[in-house]
Amino acid sequence: VLRDAGHEVIYTGLRRTSQQIVDAVRDEDARFLGLSSLSGAHSHLFPQVCTKLVEAGLHDVIVFGGGIIPDEDRPALYDVGIRAVFGPGTPTSEILDFIQQAAAKDDAGVGQSSDWRWESSA
Repeated sequence: VLRDAGHEVIYTGLRRTSQQIVDAVRDEDARFLGLSSLSGAHSHLFPQVCTKLVEAGLHDVIVFGGGIIPDEDRPALYDVGIRAVFGPGTPTSEILDFIQQAAAKDDAGVGQSSDWRWESSA
């Protein structure tokens, strides 16, 4: 879907460590990072990736997540810099809208002090 909309997509595969993910973001000079969790690992992996991004000086990367993520877990993810969480059934148009709006912001990166986040419909 993102490719069809003109975005370059780099898929790193399953079961990557947080450091492998950060290395890929740095090596590919990515502006956005989408993380997926269907197993409950979001509470551990997402914050770890965000911390490592900031430590690597990649504070301007915009991070979003998707998967089966309970509503009660989302505030903690937003607190570490995740700017959107998309659940199953999210329309692809909504994800594309998020990317467009986040790209236009100066302070949407994971390490930037902003309370801005996307409120997903799913």
